[in-house]
Amino acid sequence: METVSYALKLVPALDRPDLLAEPVRDAIVALGPVGGSIEVAEIDPELADTAAFCERYEVPPEESANCVLVAGKRAGESRMAAALVLATTRADVNGALRRLLDVRKASFAARDVATGLTGMEYGGITPLGLPDGWPVYVDGAVAAAARVVIGSGVRRSKLVLAGSVLAALPSVTVVDELAVPVGAG
Repeated sequence: METVSYALKLVPALDRPDLLAEPVRDAIVALGPVGGSIEVAEIDPELADTAAFCERYEVPPEESANCVLVAGKRAGESRMAAALVLATTRADVNGALRRLLDVRKASFAARDVATGLTGMEYGGITPLGLPDGWPVYVDGAVAAAARVVIGSGVRRSKLVLAGSVLAALPSVTVVDELAVPVGAG
């Protein structure tokens, strides 16, 4: 991975398992050698939200991605999925994601549901380590990124990795136009 100019002290993620939620750590270990390319940085948990994080740590929003959990129902069956989009965009919940989940209406998962089902902290949820069987949709712009900053499962750190690593995860489907620009429609 090329050198980054962020105001972050990056180290190999598995060198600092204390900065990872348990399911995230397990997922990185399961990636084998690819997991070794994932880096982690400790941050102030009060600055974990995207805008504050990007400003304080000098990370361009187009190199930061947000993971949201989306829920919907079809014939009484609950369906959950994750979507990862660049910070300069927002997930198209009731367009692309609703269609992908094949539900009539999709919405963001409730905070207690999101944290309870994932074992991750709210504001740190990431596509690595989500429950088996959950589809993970990654916007094409994230998958194409040379590097992207994402959550680590906890609010006190962030992961840095190549978009191609995310795109290659077994549960991931790359979807072009999964997101719309912030402020659009």
